[in-house]
Amino acid sequence: MLKIAYSPIYKYQLPEGHRFPMEKYELVPEQLIYEGTIKESQFFHPEALEEEVILWTHTAEYWNKLKTQTLSQKEERAIGFPMSEMLVRRGTHISNGTLLGALYAREHGIAMNIAGGTHHAFSHRGEGFCLLNDIGIAANYLLQKELVQKILVVDLDVHQGNGTAQIFQYEDRVFTFSMHGAKNFPNRKERSDLDIGLPDKTEDAFYLKTLYETLPRLIQEVEPEHIFFLSGVDVLETDKLGRLSMTIEGCKKRDRFVLEQCKLNNIPLTISMGGGYSPRIALIVDAHANTYREAMEVYF
Repeated sequence: MLKIAYSPIYKYQLPEGHRFPMEKYELVPEQLIYEGTIKESQFFHPEALEEEVILWTHTAEYWNKLKTQTLSQKEERAIGFPMSEMLVRRGTHISNGTLLGALYAREHGIAMNIAGGTHHAFSHRGEGFCLLNDIGIAANYLLQKELVQKILVVDLDVHQGNGTAQIFQYEDRVFTFSMHGAKNFPNRKERSDLDIGLPDKTEDAFYLKTLYETLPRLIQEVEPEHIFFLSGVDVLETDKLGRLSMTIEGCKKRDRFVLEQCKLNNIPLTISMGGGYSPRIALIVDAHANTYREAMEVYF
């Protein structure tokens, strides 16, 4: 059974006028249930993450600032959200969703998180709508518990996974691969184990050719025992923050290829949703829903 992390706290309400589309976290599961792609019983509801586990990835100083609401104005501006205790708590539920999803994936082959993909969170600071790095936390948990010895992060959000790259810069057991817009945020990129910067206006054919040539080779060379996939849909031409020119069908093919490669090689797969900022919320929901539709077809 495909297990999917979701909690009502994902639907956290931002002040009116904020540009981040929080409503997608409610609409995606509603759409998937309505169309019959998944059943209510497939959702699991992660609780808040234990502090000890957070501190395996994030520094005590940064975590203390988050939980005591003592970030500086500069630090808060870098994150981009008006800070609150509930927003921080939401981050702990999301990160636990990816962590528990990783454990489910080791049993069932795959698991997904309605939210997550907070790859701009560094060990010691946040930025770009990211407080805690869910993939970083889940990967470090697997390593700490000695459940795996090699992990591959496949980050296909349109923005470079700079926080994830920083967290694992000296960790040989985690290979970070980010394929992103070369001229997009962040202006100052970190160094992943493999970065592929794509030019503005990249279309389906070039994007998919690059992915098709790269991922199978990485799987063969890295020999991962677990893969984390960040499936952001901000690669779409319609995306306000994307700068690439992919169609929704191309994005769907991208997701299916990652799914098929993991299934073919019998590698447990955990998927976090990542970004999506198209003006029409219905398009964002449909693009994210495609990831679940493809997962059900490939695996079940």
